[in-house]
Amino acid sequence: MNVADDYQFETSRRDLASGILKQAALDLRRFHGASSAVEREFYLDAHRWVTSDDCSWPFSFLNVCQTLNLAPGTVREEVLGDLSLGAFGYLVRRCGRATRRFKTVLSNIFTNERTMNAAEPAT
Repeated sequence: MNVADDYQFETSRRDLASGILKQAALDLRRFHGASSAVEREFYLDAHRWVTSDDCSWPFSFLNVCQTLNLAPGTVREEVLGDLSLGAFGYLVRRCGRATRRFKTVLSNIFTNERTMNAAEPAT
């Protein structure tokens, strides 16, 4: 494999790992109060995957977290913590996270602009 193939492989692996984690979180939320046997099985499968410490297969929860450079304990707390919030609480929490990220981005933009302006010689 050459460098381009290695990069493509790692990018594809991270994308797949991210998709698996997102699907598990979605299944946990969507089927949390499920009444049908099939939906309940989706929930239980996702819950077992998130709470498992097995790392014997490439896309186990622990290996997915490692691939994405995420702390498994933190991801578990976040994904499983979202279950108790209900739909409104979940949306409020997500909006709060988005607001904090947006604030950080804006702060970085203005800090970088001030730094660039300070570095320019006065004329």
